[in-house]
Amino acid sequence: MTEQELEKQLQTGSFLPVYFFYGEEPFLVERAGRRVMEQAVDPTMKDFNLNIYYGADCKGTEILDTSQTLPMFAERRVVVVRQADKLPAVTQEGLLPYLANPCPETCLLFMAAKPDLRRKFFMELKKQPGTLEFKKLYDNKLGPFIASEAQVHGKKIDGAGAEMLGFMVGNNLQELVSQIEKAALYIGSRPTIGVEDVKAIVSQSKSFTAFELARFMGEKNLPKALATLQSMLQNGEEAIMILGALASHFRRIWRIRELLDQKMTPADIGKQLKINAYFLGEQVTQAKKYTVAELDALFERLYRGDVGVKTGASSATVLQGLVYDGCAGGVR
Repeated sequence: MTEQELEKQLQTGSFLPVYFFYGEEPFLVERAGRRVMEQAVDPTMKDFNLNIYYGADCKGTEILDTSQTLPMFAERRVVVVRQADKLPAVTQEGLLPYLANPCPETCLLFMAAKPDLRRKFFMELKKQPGTLEFKKLYDNKLGPFIASEAQVHGKKIDGAGAEMLGFMVGNNLQELVSQIEKAALYIGSRPTIGVEDVKAIVSQSKSFTAFELARFMGEKNLPKALATLQSMLQNGEEAIMILGALASHFRRIWRIRELLDQKMTPADIGKQLKINAYFLGEQVTQAKKYTVAELDALFERLYRGDVGVKTGASSATVLQGLVYDGCAGGVR
C-alpha cells in the first residue's frame, strides 16, 4: 500500500481489517496510525470502540478477544498494537490464525519501528494489503515533504526557503512540521513562505548555528567558526549532528569545486546541481577557497571525527581540531 492509497481509504471510509505501519521514521508511523484512529472510530464512541495495547505489556489472548468483539453502537472497532516489534514470540504465534481470517467489523493496526521481518508473524503481516513502510527521509527528499506540509496550512514555500529550512532543521520531521506551522502563522495572510521568514522563525534554534558554522568554515573564517562552535557546544549541541551538517554542506562545496575546475559557469553549476539562486553565489565563493585535495582531506577528517566521537573521544577536541584545520586549509 502507498501513502496515497491510505489517504484515499481515510477519505472514503473504506478501511481494511488489518494494517501494519512500520519503519525508520517514527514520526510518519505515528502520524499515519493517529489518522486511522481518528477516522475509523466515531469520536463519540471511542471509549467503547478504541482499544490500545503495547507489545511488551499485553497477551495475545487480549488482542484476539478484543478484535473478535463486535463494536458497540458503531460500524467498526479499532484495535491498536503499538510497539508490535516487542510482542513475545508466543503472542506472535497466537495471532497468526487471526491474520488469515480477520474480523470484518474490526480494524486491527500494528505499529512498529524495527520489526524482525524474518520472523513468521511479521512475514505474514507484511503480506497484508494494509502494510505501509515509512523509510527515513534523507536530504534529497526533504524539499517535497516541506512543500507538502506548507500546503497543509494553505501556504506555499519558495525553493530557497525550503532548502534553508531543511538545512537548519535537518530530517527531524517533527521539528520541521513545528517550524512550518510557525512560519505559516508568522506570514499571516501572505501566500508564500520565503527564506527571510524561515530565518526569522528558526534563527533562535540550535540548528541555525550549524548553518552558520558551515558558512564560516566555507569562508575559512577561523575566529567566527571557532566562536560559533563554542556556542554550539555550550548549548549542548550533539557532535554527530554537527559533523552531519558539515558533511552535507561540504559535499556540495566539493561538487561545485569539481565543476569549476571543469570550467563550468556558476549559472550552469546551479542548474546541474539544482542549487537555488539565493545560495549559489555564496557557495561558489566558498568552493573557490578550497582545492579538491583540501576537500578530500576534510572529508577524511570528518570520517575520522565521526569514528572518534562514536568511540569515546572528546567531542570538543575533535570538532575544534576539525574547524581549525579546515579553515587553515591544512587538514591532516
